[in-house]
Amino acid sequence: MSEFTILQFFERFPNDDVCLEHLWSVKFGNQYKCPKCQKEGKFHRVKKRPVFECQCGYQVSPMAGTPFEKSRTPLRKWFYAMYLFTTSRHGVPAKELQRQLGVTYKTAWRMGHEIRKYMTETDGDGMYGGHVEMDETYIGGQSEDQSMKFKDKSVVFGILERNGYVQTYVIPDRKVKTIGPIIKKRVNKNAIVSTDEATCYRFMKKAGYDYHGKVCHEYGEYVKGIHHTNGIEGYWSRLKASIRGTHIHVSKKHLPKYLGEFEYRYNMRKSPSWMFERLLGAF
Repeated sequence: MSEFTILQFFERFPNDDVCLEHLWSVKFGNQYKCPKCQKEGKFHRVKKRPVFECQCGYQVSPMAGTPFEKSRTPLRKWFYAMYLFTTSRHGVPAKELQRQLGVTYKTAWRMGHEIRKYMTETDGDGMYGGHVEMDETYIGGQSEDQSMKFKDKSVVFGILERNGYVQTYVIPDRKVKTIGPIIKKRVNKNAIVSTDEATCYRFMKKAGYDYHGKVCHEYGEYVKGIHHTNGIEGYWSRLKASIRGTHIHVSKKHLPKYLGEFEYRYNMRKSPSWMFERLLGAF
């Protein structure tokens, strides 16, 4: 599939009506059974309202359950905002959405966060069974006081499968009781696991992870046979550079949504032209 250009976007979605028809088609198709009269395929568009009506009078909104459900912003602007999110390498700040969509900053800010939540939900979580790298890092914060270096930052834990997907989690601390349950839930015990020497991974051998290998960064060891954490550390570097370059900083409250956005983009890196299509088809 070739790159989807801006001109192609506006040709495909010239107005709100076309966008609404797309939503209906994706969510209900042509054989939707009316919950009231139980007849199929008898819905028609209601003029001047974003709903479809059955011949019995029952009405259905295709926007229900989507990020646009309670929004007064035109549907095509929402679609275009999603297009911008999926064609940007480093994300889209609210100011850029405000400029391109012609909406208020408050509206642009809310749209951005709703799209990030939707990208996170569409990406989902999975189980890892190949060669997995795991690491923790600190993200966020604005303090220049070195004594407060980590106190205003968030702890983020990441699992990356080599040549595969990544998942990240905002966690309260780096303790075994916090990280252990995530690992047990998301990483198969037959997986090859590479970590650093952090104490939070010492439980893994006893937990049945027989292929766990560590590198000791404290002593300058970064590769030990097949074991290293270069992949996940490279992901942290790109993530932090994108946040600094696009958003300057992000708050602890909203950090999970930004992480979900960057996960979606990374996990679709081998099929960038499908990023937008996947969002369009997931309603």
